[in-house]
Amino acid sequence: MVTPYRVKQLQMREEAILDAAHVLLGKYGYDAMTMDDVAAEVGIAKASLYKHFESKEKLAASTMVRLFDRTVDQLAALPSNLSAYEKLRKMLEWALRERLRGGIPHLPSTSTSLEQSLMTDEPYLASLLSLNAALSLLVDAAKNEGNLSRALPTDYIVTAIYARTCDPTLEYMQRGKNYRDEEIVTHMLDAFFMGVSKA
Repeated sequence: MVTPYRVKQLQMREEAILDAAHVLLGKYGYDAMTMDDVAAEVGIAKASLYKHFESKEKLAASTMVRLFDRTVDQLAALPSNLSAYEKLRKMLEWALRERLRGGIPHLPSTSTSLEQSLMTDEPYLASLLSLNAALSLLVDAAKNEGNLSRALPTDYIVTAIYARTCDPTLEYMQRGKNYRDEEIVTHMLDAFFMGVSKA
């Protein structure tokens, strides 16, 4: 029989694995990260890692689920007196800061096996749809406020927000050392929202 203490131990180990995968995906990206890397980071045998996550694809999906859920929580925690436009800006600002400190995992769009795994992973899809719905509501509200262009489809703006968090320009500018992180975030925010705002 599995005792409550053992269950707690397993949960804590799984959280440690997800923490390690999150860091390694942010630092190296999906292709370069290996299950050996994750096991070494946590300090466990690779066989133990596979008891929690059957594949690298499943581990990546679970890492993204946690990130999506955290993003939804971050959105819910924003002050209610902010406009929808202000909330969107705050959310993208938070995501860009996370990316600059290595807190946003890099998943490739060219990995067929990963794409197939993600598209059949129910927790991943449910979490992604939840985040999409929350962002879409904000975009529609910002359009109604007159702050975002009605000429741009809502799903396009939401996808563009995701794209900004994956933009390699961030790391390029950071490596160039011509801008402080604060300036990089501000410039990226201004460039994006000037492009989608109502003319």
